[in-house]
Amino acid sequence: MAIVSADTQIQLTPLAGGVSSDICRVDVPGSTFCVKRALPKLKVASDWHAPVERNRAEVAWLRRVGAMAPGHAPAILADDPAGGAFAMTWLPPAEFPTWKALLRDGEVDAGIAASVGALLGRIHAGTADRDDVAREFANDAVFHAIRLEPYLVATARTHPDLAQRFDALVSATQAQHRVLVHGDYSPKNILIGRDGPVVLDAECACFGDPAFDLAFVAHHLLLKGLWRPQWKRRYVESLNALADAYAAHVHWEPWPALDARAAALLPALLLARVDGKSPAEYLTEDDRRQVRAFARPRVAQAPAALAAVADDWTGA
Repeated sequence: MAIVSADTQIQLTPLAGGVSSDICRVDVPGSTFCVKRALPKLKVASDWHAPVERNRAEVAWLRRVGAMAPGHAPAILADDPAGGAFAMTWLPPAEFPTWKALLRDGEVDAGIAASVGALLGRIHAGTADRDDVAREFANDAVFHAIRLEPYLVATARTHPDLAQRFDALVSATQAQHRVLVHGDYSPKNILIGRDGPVVLDAECACFGDPAFDLAFVAHHLLLKGLWRPQWKRRYVESLNALADAYAAHVHWEPWPALDARAAALLPALLLARVDGKSPAEYLTEDDRRQVRAFARPRVAQAPAALAAVADDWTGA
């Protein structure tokens, strides 16, 4: 990528936290940055392969969002399309902790959640129904390979009595081409800095259904209530704050329609984190039983709104 010379002294430090890429901190004289390279086989127990060209979508997403919302995505310093790698700015963990770490440690702030929802709303609103964005992010095949298949299709095989409902969710999600979707909008991929959230890891990016991003971050907030049950109600309050802040930006379709699609996806994603290809690492066997008991009837009969799922979860 020609960002260092052949004789530069380089120190590489592998970074943990992801299953789909090799990521390193790079220290050179006078500079520190980060390099990421997509893997053809993800580092999970299941046999999960994904096209490495997803790296192109991530670079494009980070550049576009960095231009739309400066400071809310790391800057791309250089990229190597042939090698499937790119370099981006290094954000020190002491100054930019992950939202997941804050939630885990009890810093459950509805204001932070609202800022995360508002940023997602800005991204979706700024790209809604734009032909240029649709052409640049025509990544349906990659999105199916690394989101729909491992989460929804794989879970349907474990719950064959719900297979028809999962198939319907896949079809409904694939049918929507409205906004620039991140695809992995989750607390582990959101850093919280002085000026608000900074979003990473956009290799699932496509022009698709905004409800997927909303349901995806929502299911993470609900699951945190099993990981840290003493703060369960606060996680639900954060979800409601996030959804309200997001809804304020929705102009491309009626909010109730988008809300209903997100609410239908939410229990399916909860069940996927138990019986799909990407199980949540912090859930116990008792947690998994609770998720199945809660999610299965709501996959069978979809809720009408995210708030209804959140209310039910509070009392579960």
